[in-house]
Amino acid sequence: MDKLLALRAFVAVAQSGGFSRAARSLGVATSSLTRQMDALEASLGTALLTRSTRQVTLTDAGRSYLEQVTRVLDELAHADDSVADLDQEPVGPLRVSMPTTFGRLCLGPHIAAFLQRYPKVSLHLQLTDTNVDLHADRIDIIVRIGTPDLHPNLVVKRLSDHARYVVASHDYLERSGTPGRPQDLVDHECLQFDYGNGPPRWAFEKDGMVEQVDVSGRFAADNADMVREALLGGLGVALLAHWLVQDDVTAGRVRRLFEDYAVNPTDKEVCVYAAYLPNRRHSRKVQAFLAFLAARVGHVSVTPTGLR
Repeated sequence: MDKLLALRAFVAVAQSGGFSRAARSLGVATSSLTRQMDALEASLGTALLTRSTRQVTLTDAGRSYLEQVTRVLDELAHADDSVADLDQEPVGPLRVSMPTTFGRLCLGPHIAAFLQRYPKVSLHLQLTDTNVDLHADRIDIIVRIGTPDLHPNLVVKRLSDHARYVVASHDYLERSGTPGRPQDLVDHECLQFDYGNGPPRWAFEKDGMVEQVDVSGRFAADNADMVREALLGGLGVALLAHWLVQDDVTAGRVRRLFEDYAVNPTDKEVCVYAAYLPNRRHSRKVQAFLAFLAARVGHVSVTPTGLR
């Protein structure tokens, strides 16, 4: 048994919850993966997985082993990076996780330029609006929009400020009236991005004073594109990133409200930031990607064909 291959296979099965999906991700036959797991469990003298016809789950021993194995594989990847980084040129696989819509609009048009500039780097991009575990998911960099102090054990790099607009379609405003001040939003349908952290509250800042408004509405989604579609459909008032709706404002599809206020979904400072494990601090490929991205998101402006 190749122990290293078996450990990687175990992590893949544990994270995917099944042999077939793990086999596809690793590019091997399911039967080969099953034999590796059988051999690994036999060598340890304990069951790591509980197998059924529907799913594969971890035993208590499996959960403990997964945590330790993930850490070992992460350190091995760091060792590989350290050797690779003896070269002056960034090299090796780079796994990056970022929000779905942000990645599609703000990085998508520039992927080719990055890979052409760094031909020895392979980019594995994960687009998700949910939290990820850098250790468990083997992620090198997470890019997020929010409050950087949520990651005290990571190295955090601020990439850019992040402006948000409160907007509504003209159809909606004709039907429901135009709110004159932030507190008027309590009487309006507010389209919400679902952060999964309690009742929605929008914060408005003007002249150093912060005003918080508890909003509500009949539509919420964990994807900004879906919130924008609801906005354009005239379903209510939305709070969205400027790079997502600036074109809609310019084209007259929606109207921006409360232009003399700074707006956030919370009363904390919001920015675009990247975070990574401390042992990736000196990785050339990590630093190359961060510099590349920072040069592009600092002045993001969405156009119908992508980014200017």
